[in-house]
Amino acid sequence: MQDIRIDSPLRGRLIPLSEVTDPAFASGAMGRGAAIADPEGRVVSPVDGEITVLFGSKHAIGIHSADGVDLLIHVGVDTVKLEGKHFTAHVAQGDTVKRGQLLLEFDPDAIRAEGYETTTPVLVTNAADYGKITLTLDDAEISSGGDAAEEVKAETTVVEDDVDPNLPKEERVAKLIWKYVGGAGNVRSAEHCATRLRLIVNDKELIDEKAIENIDGVKGQFFAAAQYQIILGTGFVDKVFDAFVAGTNLVGAVNSKQEAYDQMTPLQKVSRTLGDVFVPIIPVLVATGLFMGLRGAAQSLGVEMSDNLLRISQILTDTAFAFLPALVCWSTMNRFGGTPVIGIVLGLMLVAPQLPNAYAIAAGAAVPLSMEIFGIPIPVVGYQGSVLPALVLGIFAARLQKWFKTFVPDIIDLIVTPFLTLFVSMLLGLLIIGPIMHTLEIGIFGAVRAFLELPYGVGGFIVGGLQQVIVVFGVHHVFNALEVQLLASTGLDPFNAIITGAIVAQGGAAIAVAARTHDAKKRALYISSAVPAFLGITEPAIFGINLRFMKPFIYGLVGGACAGGIAGFLHLAGTGMGITVLPGTLLYLDRLAEYFLVNAVGFGVAFGLTFTFFRPEE
Repeated sequence: MQDIRIDSPLRGRLIPLSEVTDPAFASGAMGRGAAIADPEGRVVSPVDGEITVLFGSKHAIGIHSADGVDLLIHVGVDTVKLEGKHFTAHVAQGDTVKRGQLLLEFDPDAIRAEGYETTTPVLVTNAADYGKITLTLDDAEISSGGDAAEEVKAETTVVEDDVDPNLPKEERVAKLIWKYVGGAGNVRSAEHCATRLRLIVNDKELIDEKAIENIDGVKGQFFAAAQYQIILGTGFVDKVFDAFVAGTNLVGAVNSKQEAYDQMTPLQKVSRTLGDVFVPIIPVLVATGLFMGLRGAAQSLGVEMSDNLLRISQILTDTAFAFLPALVCWSTMNRFGGTPVIGIVLGLMLVAPQLPNAYAIAAGAAVPLSMEIFGIPIPVVGYQGSVLPALVLGIFAARLQKWFKTFVPDIIDLIVTPFLTLFVSMLLGLLIIGPIMHTLEIGIFGAVRAFLELPYGVGGFIVGGLQQVIVVFGVHHVFNALEVQLLASTGLDPFNAIITGAIVAQGGAAIAVAARTHDAKKRALYISSAVPAFLGITEPAIFGINLRFMKPFIYGLVGGACAGGIAGFLHLAGTGMGITVLPGTLLYLDRLAEYFLVNAVGFGVAFGLTFTFFRPEE
């Protein structure tokens, strides 16, 4: 077979497909190639050819080269849900393009701020027609041989069925999917992206996953984000989707994000909502934490700062937390369908300079204002560094604005609705919602801090042992608000140190599985799945290795518990949040020895237990 070399269509960092968090790409089911991590926002054509696929969401482009190579460039993971936001296309489907021609521009920072990963797979979708495929970027290159493609091709079998074999292939595949997915009564909604048919189903137990995977034309299937996703490939997925929804009422009823949300448990819904609110503001808090870490490291080395330099550093480290309610209220309004700029103004009202500063009150340098409602004295304060008052006020204001829009005439809506929303929300925020939520916040986070500070690291041991279980169930975003509040109230995040130990332990268990595996190909796959754990991403290691064999996952939990216990015992805490393990080192520049000890214990315990007691043949 012919070997081919392709230049990367994006600038960034070249990584193997196995490091992509989406299993459809990581498994190679969509084709062979590589991926670009941390991409710049320009996609150029790597070949002369024709644009065969360009979605309205502009996140994926298919190209058929002049010499017959079918390429797919898929910007980010699940970015179809952005519906074209932050993307600009410079070509149309059917256009003829030249090598180096600009195809697409996108804003990677804005996409990440929306909570989506920007790592971009670049695939040869007709890889079975070629031998070794090499993707190059500057001096780096990643190759994949033809053996894996042949193995996948050999495993694909046709399902024996009673569907008319003379039907067009897309209709045949659609009918078979209907048959094995549980029938029309089991599908609530359907949509598709560049490569996959995405279904929301009523009962997972009715699906015959093995039969669907063996349909000729289906390249793989899995559940993710409450969706049943069937991998069909570029171009073909469009045809199958059209055949699948023909004659049904599924067309138009494809709000899969809402459908997926509806199928979540209450705890998953809370976690998803908190994630939607706090993930967009995490980059700012990460940057602030790094500033704090650098200042702390400089001071621990004896560097003396002038008054002006210290003041500048305080602007870098304190601003985000002083105006935290504005960030939270903005993100909450955006999440619940209100006008984001109203959220910003409401958040700023909670920290207006006319109000007694919360930090000054805590230090005894100021006292709350006293106002009376029906004879009941209400303390009015600023809410610098608070989370719950801004969160609840943002939800209330978004609902209130929507309610006003139901009856305010369109001709005066631009003036009256913002005025009423701000006026009512401000009064309730300062006099009712703020005091109640602030009191509740103090109680909740006081209890959490007390738990984390239990003697002998008991709290850290429990959290470290259970944190990755919580990740598996997809409810780990509930801790975002906790970490933000810890940073806002104390300037430190002990939770970050604990979960770092839990994360590195899963990576250690996965490395041990690789070390115990004699098959060279499997060992390489396991190592590539384990590496992201040391950058703070455990999903490839957990779902690709540890949970499959179960014992490594349990040993990883034991390692996480031991590491968390030591972190709690040492009262180790980061100066920020959002980054862990190797990148997280920047948050512990003044306590590197303790940080390395926690990571070493997590890795060592998980690796040792797995290597000693796990047998691949089991």
